[in-house]
Amino acid sequence: MKVLETERLVLRRVTQADAPFILVLVNEPAWLRFIGDRGVKTLEDAWGYIRNGPHVSYERHGFGLYLVERKSDGAPLGMCGLLKRDSLEHVDIGYALLPAYWGQGYAQEAVSATLAHGLRDFGLKRIAAIVSNDNASSIKVLSRLGLRFEKHIRLPGATEEISLYLTPP
Repeated sequence: MKVLETERLVLRRVTQADAPFILVLVNEPAWLRFIGDRGVKTLEDAWGYIRNGPHVSYERHGFGLYLVERKSDGAPLGMCGLLKRDSLEHVDIGYALLPAYWGQGYAQEAVSATLAHGLRDFGLKRIAAIVSNDNASSIKVLSRLGLRFEKHIRLPGATEEISLYLTPP
């Protein structure tokens, strides 16, 4: 189900058919470094991740992580979407693209559309983003889109502090 469309991208709900792509994405070295190991090692694990993550979020909140596809050829590039974590005051935006698609403006395009979607369609007043302190590329995307550093935080169970960014009030 298509949720958002930009000049070059379609963002849609993740389905079981996306399990092979999800298996690759969540095992990319950058995902493992900056987001963490989700224990997804098989196609069955990938379907479980989709079912227990994005699908639960769609049901509970009306939003979640969406598959990002290139409009021109339908190629899956990554995921981008809104997340509601118990440990954060505000809904936050999450995103990850395969390295082959970095540096082409896709992340900024997907994040921009998703932020607008959250503010417009869900009436969110502010949207957060959490990012590893050494993830310079993501920090640059967030800053370009107007999110500002708020403070360093440590999520429950985490060993390292991360940076919290917020959209302006």
